[in-house]
Amino acid sequence: MKSILKPKKSIFIVYLIIPVLIYFFVIILPIISASYYSLFKWSGGPKMKFIGLSNYDKLIHDVIFWKSFLNNLTITIICIVGQIGIALILALFINSKAIKLKKAHLAVSYFPVILSAVVVGYIWSMLYDYNNGLLNSLLKLVGADNLVRPWLSDSNLALILVSFPLIWKNIGYFLIIILSGLSSFDKSILEMSEIDGATSIKKFWFITLPMLRKTLVVCLTLCISGNMKVFDHIYVMTGGGPGTSTMVMALHAYQNSFVRYKMGYGSSLSIGILVLSIFITMLARKITLEKSES
Repeated sequence: MKSILKPKKSIFIVYLIIPVLIYFFVIILPIISASYYSLFKWSGGPKMKFIGLSNYDKLIHDVIFWKSFLNNLTITIICIVGQIGIALILALFINSKAIKLKKAHLAVSYFPVILSAVVVGYIWSMLYDYNNGLLNSLLKLVGADNLVRPWLSDSNLALILVSFPLIWKNIGYFLIIILSGLSSFDKSILEMSEIDGATSIKKFWFITLPMLRKTLVVCLTLCISGNMKVFDHIYVMTGGGPGTSTMVMALHAYQNSFVRYKMGYGSSLSIGILVLSIFITMLARKITLEKSES
């Protein structure tokens, strides 16, 4: 009987090898390939000239790359507040006893998540459109014609405006994660605090928030890693413009690789994005965990 229930060693090895191979070909191999090509001057053709670390030296002195990095950081900070902050507030409301039709609220909140980033980009481009956009139409309707403008052509506002679609799209994603964290709570702790006369604010600050610490760290990690490689909707909405006001690292790498055909330098940019993303993510996790533990 034991021999029947116990899985064979060969089957276990097969089940282990399959995910390892998928991970290798999807994650590890592209990183190795990009690292290799980054050492060459290559336009995508058969001729490749070895130049060592020259592409990385060029990257360090690339003003547009570091401008793109700062834009990514700005978008990430806006999205941390917008995505996780709004998701936390919605999760608390949906989790409360006063809210009915919770599944309907979840479905509506999660709907933007399933939309492709390209579709989201087109939707928000139409909202911001100068002639027929909803935003300018509403401003005209209330008599605020002086505020009407070509929104995405304003270099001072464009970066903030392209961050809003990211917030709208991913709130539902973080809402599900936070709700799963709230569902794991011991309800008796909150009930005991109510008996002791704790207000809603005190319950949130001293009970709910500390118990959500690990969940929020997960949300923070996902938010940073996602927004450091944002590309699709910005490519659709502004193409990095006006000027370089909405240029992000992934778009800069794309333009060098597939527009200017600088495949070698584009590969070094991809490695730079990977290194910076990992560094920022780990730094944020370390700071967050240290503060929460203290």
